[in-house]
Amino acid sequence: MKDPRDHPTVDDLVARSRRLGADPTTTNYGGGNTSAKGTSTDPVDGEDVEVMWVKGSGGDLGTLTREGLSTLVLDRVNGLKQVYEGPEHEDEMHELLDLCTLGAGAAPSIDTSMHALLPTAHVDHLHPDSIIALAAAADGEELTKRCFGDEVAWTPWRRPGFELARRMEELLRANPDLKGVVMGGHGLTTWGETNEACEQRSWELIRRAQAFLDEQGDPEPLGSVRAGFEPLPADERHRRAAALAPVIRGLASTDQPVVGHWNDDPLVLDFIARQETPRVVPLGTSCPDHFIRTKVRPLLLDLPTDAPLEQQIERLRELHREYREEYAAYYRRHADEGSPPMRGADPAIVLVPGVGMFSFGGDSPTARIAGEFYVNAINVIRGAESVSTYDPVPEAEKFRVEYWWLEEKKLRRRPAPKPLTGRVALVTGGGSGIGRATARRLAAEGAVVAIADLDGAAARDVADELGARDHAIAVEADVADETSVQAAVDEAVTRFGGVDLVVNNAGLSLSKSLFDTDVDDWDRQHDVMARGSFLVSRAAARVMAAQGDGGDIVYIASKNGVVAGPNNVAYGSAKASQAHQVRLLAAELGEHRIRVNGINPDGVVQGSGIFAGGWGAKRAEVYGVKEEELGQFYAGRTLLQQEVLPEHVAAAVFALVGGDLHQTTGLLVPVDSGLAQAFLR
Repeated sequence: MKDPRDHPTVDDLVARSRRLGADPTTTNYGGGNTSAKGTSTDPVDGEDVEVMWVKGSGGDLGTLTREGLSTLVLDRVNGLKQVYEGPEHEDEMHELLDLCTLGAGAAPSIDTSMHALLPTAHVDHLHPDSIIALAAAADGEELTKRCFGDEVAWTPWRRPGFELARRMEELLRANPDLKGVVMGGHGLTTWGETNEACEQRSWELIRRAQAFLDEQGDPEPLGSVRAGFEPLPADERHRRAAALAPVIRGLASTDQPVVGHWNDDPLVLDFIARQETPRVVPLGTSCPDHFIRTKVRPLLLDLPTDAPLEQQIERLRELHREYREEYAAYYRRHADEGSPPMRGADPAIVLVPGVGMFSFGGDSPTARIAGEFYVNAINVIRGAESVSTYDPVPEAEKFRVEYWWLEEKKLRRRPAPKPLTGRVALVTGGGSGIGRATARRLAAEGAVVAIADLDGAAARDVADELGARDHAIAVEADVADETSVQAAVDEAVTRFGGVDLVVNNAGLSLSKSLFDTDVDDWDRQHDVMARGSFLVSRAAARVMAAQGDGGDIVYIASKNGVVAGPNNVAYGSAKASQAHQVRLLAAELGEHRIRVNGINPDGVVQGSGIFAGGWGAKRAEVYGVKEEELGQFYAGRTLLQQEVLPEHVAAAVFALVGGDLHQTTGLLVPVDSGLAQAFLR
């Protein structure tokens, strides 16, 4: 059967959508819709049928593909008008859209009816900052008239759905020369008879609105900068963000684990510093896409930038308690017997003077995107205040969207989160061998990963593989250096909001007899493994304690910490130190619910940086085998007769941290295919 999306009109629609979605000030991530109408073949009877292709639910204009489109038979959608019984039944119309589709495709979005009922070949519905600034102003209708004259109509706020679609259809039929409609508190809808005409009209109206704001608006709409609230210098800002992020993330994770994202863009810092910010922030955001992502309002710290850190932390805790109480009251004010359960009372956006914005979500992309939405909101607030007064959608209407059962249904369609979703991992020596395999496994199970390695290029390769924009970062770090370790942990904290899971994997080895081992050999191995693990664990444990939600520290030790092998005094002693650190830290950190466990692998030859760096040749020489046969030699002395691979060690790490062993700490797990000499007694 031919896919109805395999059509030249679709190719043009996708290209137009991507151009419009490329700029977040034109439409936010996941927001807006574009559509095109044309003729396709009904696969049942082979007859031509008029259809509409429209961006489906949950898709994003900037990255749209044909798979993200819904295809609907126009006559069927228009036929819904015959069974429509009024606004109280409009959600039923959305459910019936599934019966109007042709072939496979994305689920229809809530704006689908509007695109279908408008009698034009192409329609764009966007959320431009400049337009929403007019739409969210107290006198938005008058401003729209001043900006566009009679070329663009105004329609008051109404929640998206079939009733709004009918009103838009009536507006255009009554005024066929209209170029578009500004929708109160919501956005812009435009149209055209060709793909090019529709897109050009969208750009024209967006630019005209921005020019109107630039020419007519107050350049400082939120007043002057408050004394004492100016942005901190970059280095100090980074240090304060690293200190505050774990605390804020811990608060934001009260109901469920979240990942964080820090934004110190000058626009954000300036907004937080202004005189009128304490007035406008509690008003929340306006566009429905905004407040679904950012919650009803942010949390704003009300202390100056020079307030002591401990004072800021204590005040954040007070404000968080108040926020949760207010959010619960908001829910109670508007919920009825049909409302979904409250989803959580923690803020998604926290604004800290001089430092920036911390945004949170169940995973890293969601956290980043929430922050991007609030940047859109800042632009809207500034624009509205520059020409009028910011007057967003009323609270009751925000609740009707946030707890809309159609929105709840969309959330329930999401796949179950992976076991490590919402957790931040730091893997040392992550650029190769066991570290690389571990980073891959943790990322595959839902964690975001900071890959720390002395070889920065190797760490970047792994981060790029895992998805460097949202899912991983590379940190060039020397674990033997205290300053470097702290910088690596701070990098993870400022990027993802904290650290929950540390894998002490960085290592090196020299194979020498006691007589041939000099002090430098001894110091070098103990500096990296014994000292390095201590430094990483200490820095990370401080973050975990600040978060207040426990955590995991895993040591990649070795069976050499137990087995007395030949020509191995420095390496074996360093590994024994790591093994005992597991026990010591498990005993000390239990009060913070931080679990500390370790893994004792046998020799992991394949993919190992250590073995490739000369250790393999030396060990092969000790055992009298060829270097290329070393893996088989190790396997041959085990009970299972199997070689240990990096992936086996990574699997053991996941077993310890994946959720089934929450009550386990102080354990050393052998991953050695059964090496009797290494049995723990």
